[in-house]
Amino acid sequence: MFCAFDEVSSGGRNMLLVYVKAQFKSSVSNNKRGKDDITMQKKEANTNILKYVSLVTLTVQNALLGLSMRYARTRDGDMFLSSTGTYLAVLMSEVVKFLTCIGIVYVQTGGVVSLFDTIDKQIIKQPMDTLKICVPSFVYVIQNNLLYVSASHLDAATYQVTYQLKILTTALFSVFILKKELLRTQWLSLVTLIVGVVLVQLAQAGESHPTATGPEQNRLIGFIAALSACCLSGFAGVYFEKMLKGSDVTVWMRNVQLSLCSIPFGLISCFVYDGEIIKERGFFFGYDKFVNYLIVLQACGGLIVAVVVKYADNILKGFATSLAIVISCVASIYIFNFELNVQFTAGAAFVIFSIFLYGHTPKKAIVSSAYKV
Repeated sequence: MFCAFDEVSSGGRNMLLVYVKAQFKSSVSNNKRGKDDITMQKKEANTNILKYVSLVTLTVQNALLGLSMRYARTRDGDMFLSSTGTYLAVLMSEVVKFLTCIGIVYVQTGGVVSLFDTIDKQIIKQPMDTLKICVPSFVYVIQNNLLYVSASHLDAATYQVTYQLKILTTALFSVFILKKELLRTQWLSLVTLIVGVVLVQLAQAGESHPTATGPEQNRLIGFIAALSACCLSGFAGVYFEKMLKGSDVTVWMRNVQLSLCSIPFGLISCFVYDGEIIKERGFFFGYDKFVNYLIVLQACGGLIVAVVVKYADNILKGFATSLAIVISCVASIYIFNFELNVQFTAGAAFVIFSIFLYGHTPKKAIVSSAYKV
């Protein structure tokens, strides 16, 4: 009798023990999930902060760059090289960007030995990955040449209108390559943005871009070149976005890889377009403190773009740079006596409206695929 009771009692204790253990494991699991959820929420919050701060910073930087370039054209004295697109200034900005990123990676890794070890592991021992990042560098070189051809064969108005299609090609490549899904309202906002930017650009095209004329001008060639440049611009931007988001390599190391590819291409472009002038006047002819400021500002823009692409996307980058055009034009009213007209006002209104239209789209409507290369 007592034995039976002891067996029942022992069985009950075992069941109770199993139950307590199960509850304890469940509690620990729930606590772990809760901590993981909190960690994820903090990570998302930090990502959102970086996203919006980088977008605002890019807008300000682009507006400053636009105003500074406008001032550079009005200064007395010799302009720095080059008449065909300031290739040397672009090259020097790439050098500054490269040195800045090397410095950041040095701080992150904690020393010279760790820096070279990281470069060895992520660049030298991964040649295919480095070659992949060279793709946008090569594409940008072709794009710049196409833009030069387009500007030579098209009048200012046609050139400005056609080149703004890069906003639409960026969205299309985002859909095809990154598998993004955009609502009709978002497509409408992109078209509205293009119209707005075109109106704003045309409002000032007369004073900044003289109309090209001449018997050698071929509008068909110019139009094809501009459309090709738009497609390459959209592809290169989205491709770089995929490379940034589809890897554990940091933004700064990606920029180091990009600069290692861009600097040789930039050097070749300098000697192709300005070789004779460089031989005659020297590599840094016309450089002063203001030109150095422009180079640093442009280098900062390249770094900010990488952060924007990493934590936001190329479509939002397009909105930020478009808003910067409007801001720089408004500032030009007070700084350079730019005359405000109905065309500019309408364009600015379209740009601002498109931003609100895109921003008010439900977030659940935008679905991104996993970014893998």
